[in-house]
Amino acid sequence: MSTRLPEKLLYERRALSDASEKGDIKSEIESLNAPESVPPLGDEPPERSRGFWSKRPRVDPDAIATQPSVFDDPVGLEAYRPPLSYENTHRFDPKARWTWREEKAIVRKIDFRIAIWACIMFFSLDMDRQNINQANTDNFLQDLGMTTNDYNLGNTLFRLAFLIAELPSQLVSKRVGPDVWIPTQMCLWSVVAISQFWLSGRKSFLTTRFLLGFLQGGFIPDVVLYLSYFYTKRELPIRLAYFWISNYLDHIVGAFLATGILRLRGVHGKSGWRYLFLIEGGMTFAVGFASYFLMPPGPTQTRAWYRPEGWFTEREEVIMVNRVLRDDPSKSDMHNRQGLSPKMIWAALKDWKMWPLYILGLVHMIPTGPPQNYLTLSLRNLGFNTTESNLLSIPSTVIGMIMLLFTAYLSEIIDSRVASTIILQLWALPLLIALYTFNKQTSQWVYYTVVTLITGFPYIHPIQVAWTSRNSYSVRMRTVSASVYNMFVQAGAIVYANIYRADDKPLYKRGNRALIGICCMNIVLYIGTFFFYRYLNKRRDRIWNSWSQKERETYIETTRDQGNERMDFRFVY
Repeated sequence: MSTRLPEKLLYERRALSDASEKGDIKSEIESLNAPESVPPLGDEPPERSRGFWSKRPRVDPDAIATQPSVFDDPVGLEAYRPPLSYENTHRFDPKARWTWREEKAIVRKIDFRIAIWACIMFFSLDMDRQNINQANTDNFLQDLGMTTNDYNLGNTLFRLAFLIAELPSQLVSKRVGPDVWIPTQMCLWSVVAISQFWLSGRKSFLTTRFLLGFLQGGFIPDVVLYLSYFYTKRELPIRLAYFWISNYLDHIVGAFLATGILRLRGVHGKSGWRYLFLIEGGMTFAVGFASYFLMPPGPTQTRAWYRPEGWFTEREEVIMVNRVLRDDPSKSDMHNRQGLSPKMIWAALKDWKMWPLYILGLVHMIPTGPPQNYLTLSLRNLGFNTTESNLLSIPSTVIGMIMLLFTAYLSEIIDSRVASTIILQLWALPLLIALYTFNKQTSQWVYYTVVTLITGFPYIHPIQVAWTSRNSYSVRMRTVSASVYNMFVQAGAIVYANIYRADDKPLYKRGNRALIGICCMNIVLYIGTFFFYRYLNKRRDRIWNSWSQKERETYIETTRDQGNERMDFRFVY
């Protein structure tokens, strides 16, 4: 058993202004962290070899898993000690030690209790924003007397509303807590999704698309921040990859659901797509309501009147809190119900070191966006019926799911964000060139094959979300930066929603020419981002290495630099 540090006593003494008292605290911390009184730390786990299919060498499950951190040094302990306002402070213990067997069991339990439900929620979000693609196979536009330009406008309004709501949603979430705000969001947008049953024309279509986007905005960064409370920065990217796998599963399940539901066309004189919106919107409402009971506020806040014993023991809570803080001490700088101030928001927005990632968020999906939006419409134009069009969209989803996992694991193996994200552009470029060469005599199956490969692109968005979170460093900064990044992603979606125009169909030669040019530009941007962050790290290395050990300790004790401004912080790229 580990010996708990008397945090409450230390914090009460820290609050006193008397200088001699402060000196006593430092002496007490140093004595508590003397070598003879501190349990040994564990060895760093062996790295996975460079082969993609190779496994990481096994470690003794009963060996100590606790990794070195800033809390092992008296100066670092005092500089990074969680404040009293942090909701998990009562479980912080710099002397806590645990085994690999315990850590593996805890992570597996978090996966089951937290991550799986997050995937189910995301599945529901994507079901309500993507089912319009299945509705298109059931003469949706014709029934409402609309054109593809009206469809583009609806997508634009959806993305614009999504973008507008990103930051306000984060502000609300930080104030009331994601465990309250996310279920509320889901219930509200599901009502709008259900109301699409009564669409009557262009105006009602555009109105519901805007409302749906506005109520869904902020959901993704809210959930990503919520997951970061439970996982280390090494574990989060692969969990985000599986989080986005639920997006692909929705496409597969949605295609089969739509195949059945759309057969209701004619029941009570209604179109099949109306029942699609009604049934899937009702499913989302059920998930949203259940989320009020299945989303605890944080690792040490799982007890409730309907769950009096909670999900985790005290020992498990100690392990969860300390393993996350040892990995990233900045995660204690804000309470999970602490609101953001205008000053915090402005500080995050003017952080120029994050802007290369925001720009990549804007442009990275543009080369593949239009073919993806128009997949089901293109299949109908090729002569496939409603059922065939829905089922033929599944292979691209399966390919995309495989490529998503491939790039996520590749990112871990090669430890390079740029190398694992530039793959999307290298994948899309030759396929877009092939698509541009097609003419009206091209076989429909050749066209289908190329479009399927384009829309089955490596989805690198989860890696870039984790990349943005990692380079933001502090909770207050990553809260805003996640929203800003997603705002740029939605802005990019607005751009690509208007690249394919009605006067350019059916081959969209002009649009495909633009996509090829943007894809080439993106390759240059990724290479530039690599050298940008490498330069920043090398400059900081030169300064940090020129300081003596005493100067470094003084900096850690006295600096007012926060987040990625700190001289001991290094960017990942």
